[in-house]
Amino acid sequence: MPPPPSPSEAANDRGDTPTLRAFALLEFLVAADRPLTLAEIMQGFEAPKASLHRMLGALEAGGLVIREPGARNAYAVGPRLARLGVAIVTHSGTRQLRHAILSRLVEDIGETVNLTMLHESAVLYLDRMEAPWPLRLDLKPGSHVPLHCSASGKLLLGLLPREQRRALVKQLPLERFTQNTITDVELLEAELDRCAHKQIGVDNEEFVAGISCVAVPVRDERGQVVAALAVHAPTVRSPLSRSLEFVPRLQQAARDLASTF
Repeated sequence: MPPPPSPSEAANDRGDTPTLRAFALLEFLVAADRPLTLAEIMQGFEAPKASLHRMLGALEAGGLVIREPGARNAYAVGPRLARLGVAIVTHSGTRQLRHAILSRLVEDIGETVNLTMLHESAVLYLDRMEAPWPLRLDLKPGSHVPLHCSASGKLLLGLLPREQRRALVKQLPLERFTQNTITDVELLEAELDRCAHKQIGVDNEEFVAGISCVAVPVRDERGQVVAALAVHAPTVRSPLSRSLEFVPRLQQAARDLASTF
């Protein structure tokens, strides 16, 4: 697990008003990327214990922070804050630039492309650009698709730390959508290893019969995987082997997208 931010990082630019201190505490919890106990928070966030109790209590009451059940009683990002984060990503000023990059990619390869991210236990569509073909899927920005049978989902799962990945896979229902859907945990784990090794996710008619998809990771300017960029097409017009030929162009567009995160 990554360590929580250092005290100096937590204190940096925190401000001295109650609102800014609470905001800094939220930033601290988000940066930790895992639930933190009160003791861990006290080690990395400079504030009196009584003040921390008050702030965490207020944030928890507002749905911005939750306490995970169990002996650790650790604090994690709450649903309200998670929804705010998704809204910022999907409606931010950079969306125009992302849309332009996707539009240029569609003109280049002639097939539909989409930009997605991992959201809880599903894939969230951030943006989508349709190719001018009559056959298409109605998946607008904000839509969710399963992790285990989509190219983006398998890729994003495969690139997670192994312990986090296994814990998430155990909780997935692994519903069968087509005869090609992987519903066995061991087979799925092997597939995720392949995705991580090749840095490519593939949906071989696993979510929708007759539709194949290929995905590549999108990394931010620090090199962290933040999203997946994918192309999908009907196999009658564009078999999976053809979609795989688009990987270099997808990877270039993914690099262009890095500055938008």
